[in-house]
Amino acid sequence: MFWIDPYYLLLVLPAIILSIWASARVNSTFKRYADQYARSGLTGADAARRILDRNGLRYVRVMQTQGHLTDHYNPKDQTVYLSQSVYSSCSCSAIGVAAHEAGHAVQHAENYVPIKIRSAIIPATNFGAKLSMPLILFGILLSYWVPDRPEMILLAYAGVLLFSLTALFQLVTLPTEYNASARALKALDASGTLTREELAKAKKVLSAAALTYVAALLVSLMQLLRLLLMVSRNDRRR
Repeated sequence: MFWIDPYYLLLVLPAIILSIWASARVNSTFKRYADQYARSGLTGADAARRILDRNGLRYVRVMQTQGHLTDHYNPKDQTVYLSQSVYSSCSCSAIGVAAHEAGHAVQHAENYVPIKIRSAIIPATNFGAKLSMPLILFGILLSYWVPDRPEMILLAYAGVLLFSLTALFQLVTLPTEYNASARALKALDASGTLTREELAKAKKVLSAAALTYVAALLVSLMQLLRLLLMVSRNDRRR
């Protein structure tokens, strides 16, 4: 007989469904404005380059990368990578996404605090993600195998604490992403790259993208709560 985890069904599954919906909404919103071209005739690459240059970041490269909506800024090689559907497109969707990634480059150049925190905790977050689940499982099993050593359950609580770094990373990501979008829209407006009508379309694309980060945070928080409840329940049953 299969064991059903009620915490997963009640907490995590709804958050995952929201995350799936948010991802689908990004794709549909991007597609909706992907064939509505800006009057300026600038491509996504042009828009990113213009924002970078206006902020004194001529050393930051703009390059094309494979995939769909795989756009990102890599601070290690100081390059804005734009996907094929963004790099050479003149659409409002493409320009909005490209400007957002250029906004991340500006954040790094200006030492924007949330992005500095996010970059600093990446190693610890990756370490915690790998070790948290084994520690939780091992701690719960040891608490049963060695009943005279109740402190063994502390290993499981340590695993939960390590997993909380994932939620912290997602939490710090939110202001980083929203700020990059705000910078992008402000730069596109100030430079005249997009008209007010076009800017509204780009804003809808970026707003839809921002929801994916809200959903990711919710998934992490619900998973964290689930794990904490599981460990606490096993602690009480010993």
